[in-house]
Amino acid sequence: MARPRRGERRQTILETLAHMLAKNHGEHITTAQLARAVGVSEAALYRHFASKAKMFEGLLEFIEETLFTRINKILAEETRAEARVQSILFLLLGFADKNPGMARLLYGDVLVGETERLRQRVVQIYERIETQLKQVLREGEASENLRVPIADTAALLLSVVEGAITRFVRSEFKSSPVAGWDKQWELLRKGVF
Repeated sequence: MARPRRGERRQTILETLAHMLAKNHGEHITTAQLARAVGVSEAALYRHFASKAKMFEGLLEFIEETLFTRINKILAEETRAEARVQSILFLLLGFADKNPGMARLLYGDVLVGETERLRQRVVQIYERIETQLKQVLREGEASENLRVPIADTAALLLSVVEGAITRFVRSEFKSSPVAGWDKQWELLRKGVF
């Protein structure tokens, strides 16, 4: 049996870590546990990642790349502010629903006791999303005569998403963030648009 290539092993480590984040509710994951789950030694983990923090950074990079690539696609395909906002919010909720381990990272509970840099990275992801929502609303104001308080509206919309992700994690992934979304969106839509 051929040994996995460096990039493949790195990917396996990140996928295993994400899986463990979804399964180990409230438990601290050690590098020894991760190494056992991957089937390698701890030393082998450190050949691919300089530290556990770097492993978390790899997952956060995946989150950023996935979300912002898809957000850019939404912006290219949708022209109306309402449709853009709806698609972006559903993307965030759907991503969390399909990736419970990543939802825990976005929630931040697994980063307690880790380096401050990781927590700041999550903050930056949310700030980028909020900035994108503001931009969509500004463009809607210019092209569609949309009249809403842009900063407050973007903050409200992001709060709804963060709350749904928090509820999902707190329920140990039983309360899907996309369950009931159509009705929830209708309420938000009426209040915003």
